[in-house]
Amino acid sequence: MPQILKVNPSNPESWKNMIAETQKVLKAGGIIAFPTDTFYGLGADPYNKTAVDKIYSIKGRDPEKPLLLLIDSITKLDGLVEEISKTATKLIVSFWPGPLTMLFKPKPTIPKNITTGLIGIRQPGNLITRKILAGLNYPLTAPSANFSGEDPTTTAEQVKDRLGNKVDLILDAGTCRGGEPSTLVDTTQTPIRLVRAGAINFKSIQESLNETPQV
Repeated sequence: MPQILKVNPSNPESWKNMIAETQKVLKAGGIIAFPTDTFYGLGADPYNKTAVDKIYSIKGRDPEKPLLLLIDSITKLDGLVEEISKTATKLIVSFWPGPLTMLFKPKPTIPKNITTGLIGIRQPGNLITRKILAGLNYPLTAPSANFSGEDPTTTAEQVKDRLGNKVDLILDAGTCRGGEPSTLVDTTQTPIRLVRAGAINFKSIQESLNETPQV
């Protein structure tokens, strides 16, 4: 069975140990399960192709379906994307941190197996998730911790029961709230394009940009 570590931000020593163990697992090309805004996600070092391929294998995921990245701070965007448009900047101000994933043109350093020419990035609203990311100091992949086509997991126990030894470490932060996935929009197009409906209504996104909502 995978190692399970309790996430306790109020205990500095246990938090330090948890981050150190997480770094160790990821550096070795391992896979972690960790809490996000809605469900538990599968995290890997996005610059480790073998680890990323392992996530596709675990989930039985279509290799043509890219993986999004989570970042703790908008300052991390500069190292990941070619351009942050005025539209993207407005959306960041209005909806980040939160359940809005945006597509950008990636820098050439981004591995090809997590993009389809564009890369999805989100700053999560979950404070614990952001603290984990800040402790690692690099982005994490974050597809839901389940087999493709099955219901997402909201607890560490569900992850353990479903995926077992397919993951190396589970960070147990209690029960995630569930609900709708993040809304996904393409900020490289004008006007922006809705790719996947989700927790943030697309009409609200358009209104924040002073665009006329599509009927």
